[in-house]
This record gives sequence, structure tokens and C-alpha cells, in this order.
Amino acid sequence: MPVFYFAKTGYIGFARIDMQKKRLEKKRTSRIAKAQGQAGASFFKEVAAQVMRLAEPLCESEGIELVHVEHQLETSGRTLRLYIDKPGGVTLDDCAAISRQLGDILDVNLEAGGFYHLEVSSPGPERPLGKKQDYARFKGKTVKIRTLRPVNDRRSFRGVLMGVTQDVVTVVVNGEKIDIPFAEIARGRLTSNNGENGC
Repeated sequence: MPVFYFAKTGYIGFARIDMQKKRLEKKRTSRIAKAQGQAGASFFKEVAAQVMRLAEPLCESEGIELVHVEHQLETSGRTLRLYIDKPGGVTLDDCAAISRQLGDILDVNLEAGGFYHLEVSSPGPERPLGKKQDYARFKGKTVKIRTLRPVNDRRSFRGVLMGVTQDVVTVVVNGEKIDIPFAEIARGRLTSNNGENGC
């Protein structure tokens, strides 16, 4: 079972949320995604990449691997979700420490302002795949991948990971070899990981 730590942050710190402002922020973010169409998905991906750049030095200094960062619109509003790991697995204290320190860093440096929820947890059995080296590291495992745009007329794939070459991830789905541009991957994860450093 994954270790999980949740904190509300952004403009609100750890204070109580003003529900009306929260609803307005959710509508604003939803309008961005709808109005910009494909660019809306890119907006969420760009913010995740920015958070990754800010969080990696912090995690490295604590001896922790930053596995993946997700940024998405959920029923509760914008969510920033970080997955962290270390040899032997992370603890709740690890997740809480990273969340507290990162919250301060994001409040100062995150360009995409507004309310957001910050979650920090261990990867769990369905470990996210966020970096190119993840697609090489877990070659031979069963994965689920969702793309930003259709590849071979579809956006969802479940199959055996064959690795990554340059900027292309290869998956075998029902005996068919499919090449997916890394830049087009919106989300990837293992379907089972009896896991290296699972919690």
C-alpha cells in the first residue's frame, strides 16, 4: 500500500479554503483547458515539468528519487501529485518533509499561480513512468500508456514495454508493435510492480 501525504497549498498555505474562491479557480482552470483545446493539455504538462525542475534538487538533497509529477484538474480542483521513492521505500515522514519544503518553494517560484492541492506519495504497485530512463528500466513489464493525441487511431494502450530508443517508446499490444513518441505521452504507468522500493 502506498505511503501518502496530502497538503493544501498554493495561495492558501495550510489555511482553510474559501470555497467560493476555490470554485472560481476551478472554473478558470477548466476554461483554460477547454478554450485552448490541445494546448490545455500542454498547459498541465508544462506546469508538471516546471514542478519537476523545482522539486528534483530538493529530493536529491534528501536522498530521495523523484519518480514522477502529475498536474491535472480533478473534482477538488487543480492537483499537483508527486511520487517519490528511495531504497527500502519512503515513509510518511519522508512524504511530509518533502511536501512542507516543496510547498514553500512552489509558493515563491511556481509561475502558474492560483489554488492547487499538493500530494506527495510513494509510487505504489502501479508506479508512474515519467522519465525516458523509466521506459528503459522497466522493459519487459506490462504498462498502461495514454497519449495527448491519437497514435495509430487510439490514445490508450496496454501492453508489454519493449523499451525506448531516442524519443520513441515501443510497446507490444496484442502482438502488434507500436511506436509512441515520448513527447506525446500524457501518462504512463506499470500495471503491476512487485516493486523496486514499493511501499
